[in-house]
Amino acid sequence: MGNCSTVCSDKTGTLTINVMTVVTGTFGDLSFDDKNQAGDEVKSVAFARMLSKEKQRHLIESMALNSTAFETEDNGVATFVGSKTETALLTFAKTLGMANLAEERASASIVQVMPFDSARKCMGAVQKLPTGSYRLLVKGASEILLGHCSFVKSSVSVAALEGLQRESLEDVIDQSAKQSLRTIAFIEQEFKQWPPVGCAAENESSIADFGLVLKDMTFVGIVGIQDPVRPGVPEAVIRCQGAGVTVRMVTGDKIVTAKAIATDCKIYTDGIVMEGLVFRNLPEEQFAATLPKLQVLARSSPEDKRILVTRLRAMCEIVAVTGDGTNDGPALKAADIGFSMGIAGTEVAKEASAIVLMGDNFSSILTALMWGRAVNDAVRKFLQFQITVNIGAVILTFVSAVAIDSMRSVLTAVQLLWINLIMDSLAALALATDPPTEEILDRKPQARNAALISVTMWKMIVGQTIYQLIVSFVLYYARPSILNYVIDGNEIRSVVFNAFVWMQIFNMFNARRLDNKFNVLQGVFSNYFFLIILAIMVGCQIMIVFVGGRAFQILAGGISGQDWGISIVLGALSLPFAILIRIFPDPWFAATARVCGTPVMAALNPIGRAMHAFANKLRGLRRKKTESQSVSDRAEIEEKIVDMEKRADVENGHA
Repeated sequence: MGNCSTVCSDKTGTLTINVMTVVTGTFGDLSFDDKNQAGDEVKSVAFARMLSKEKQRHLIESMALNSTAFETEDNGVATFVGSKTETALLTFAKTLGMANLAEERASASIVQVMPFDSARKCMGAVQKLPTGSYRLLVKGASEILLGHCSFVKSSVSVAALEGLQRESLEDVIDQSAKQSLRTIAFIEQEFKQWPPVGCAAENESSIADFGLVLKDMTFVGIVGIQDPVRPGVPEAVIRCQGAGVTVRMVTGDKIVTAKAIATDCKIYTDGIVMEGLVFRNLPEEQFAATLPKLQVLARSSPEDKRILVTRLRAMCEIVAVTGDGTNDGPALKAADIGFSMGIAGTEVAKEASAIVLMGDNFSSILTALMWGRAVNDAVRKFLQFQITVNIGAVILTFVSAVAIDSMRSVLTAVQLLWINLIMDSLAALALATDPPTEEILDRKPQARNAALISVTMWKMIVGQTIYQLIVSFVLYYARPSILNYVIDGNEIRSVVFNAFVWMQIFNMFNARRLDNKFNVLQGVFSNYFFLIILAIMVGCQIMIVFVGGRAFQILAGGISGQDWGISIVLGALSLPFAILIRIFPDPWFAATARVCGTPVMAALNPIGRAMHAFANKLRGLRRKKTESQSVSDRAEIEEKIVDMEKRADVENGHA
């Protein structure tokens, strides 16, 4: 997640608060508007009083019978459970005078229910009327259902849906979409028999094929449903974009609605807005040119989401996906990082995801991004510190051992164990406890194939290693002659060991930065773990020098104050030396490394290939030995089976 380069976010419940309310509606020549406050709008309560009892009953049945939600009661308060769109419609039905949802369904005769079809963006139910005829009730995406209609119902009659009236309804849909409203249309048609002639399903003659009956319908009305943008989402999107992360919105809404909401969320910034049907039919060569600019995918199916994710990953993008529904499962599974909603998310979505957001909020994505980068940085900080210590300790130990006849290293085994304890445990804890800050979002994510150790890190590793080796060798070989110390004596060994440890302690501050900025103390005083571990390291080093003489082969009684001062000052000089290293341009270091490293790699590559071939040979011999043993074991087992069969035959013959 720290290197995530693109987020494909669902709209409902993530970018919006997922509390839907019917705020506008148009039914024939009557309409209402609870959203706009110009002063002359008819509100929903007044609209309900304007309808006749028969019209109220008709609209209530259109919403109550063609729904999968149900009603519950808690402490005398009735609530609806189901999809947010359906609960919004049923709440509006309450405004129209619906008493009890269960009673409405019990009193009606439903002969067929047609579940929501993601391709047609609608669902339906068939009601048997007291007259003996059948009424097909359909609700769904307004612009799609309008295309299936040939008639329109007004408050008094049913008329043909002519061009001007169709354009008027299209304008209502378009204006609602521009206000970030999801529009749901209600259409219907009456039939004398069910299923109608020639419309029976192939597998079962008692039900109708949804696609065959969905034509020449009557347009009843349209409502606009509002789902406000979550507080903090636009700011979080802007922060993600500043961190180099592209945010894309993937939704089932129509393209105008999706574009309006994406604009409110600061996702849409003059990029490409595309419908799922167009997206999935793009020619192969156009994907590479379209995907980088794609910001909104509207009217998308589950397969469209999965295609988008797999295409982005094929372009080496690191993709995060958010979703809450069962239809988001394929995309969540295909993503590098899948986020599901902990409150509104289905179990399928949670199982398919890698991370569950307990708050169902897009701002949590930003938090995950910050912590992902913090964890990634912690690993790289520790590697930068550890490799420096490793290289310095190994070279110092090897050179000092082979330079004298006794083959005795300047650092003893116990001293190296203490240095390794600093390197492997204490420093890892100290460098891993830096919490994420806002500054961590001010840089671009690393590419999928980027090296774990960057050029800047290698520059610091090499530079600090050179400094530590120069200080250690000068102390060990030049200082005894200057201050009349015994060459290779315990005193100079103790000073070198003490100075080497203090260089690691101060270099731990340098390792806190992975870039070329100078302030290595930023945030250090708010990281109490780092300060506590630093105090433990300093305290232990002081104790080792003063009272650990026997175990660590330190000069009895410790070293002098002058030697303490030299050790600490030389260790502290690694901080200003790190500034000089950071000033040195990265391209110059990379060029120098290529020139100096080419001969080394030319010598090491044949050795590496030879070792690899030798290892393969050993594995081959081991495999052959295992196979021959298996053949021998099988032969032995078969021989035992044959012997047992012979004995059984003999016993049966005697019997």
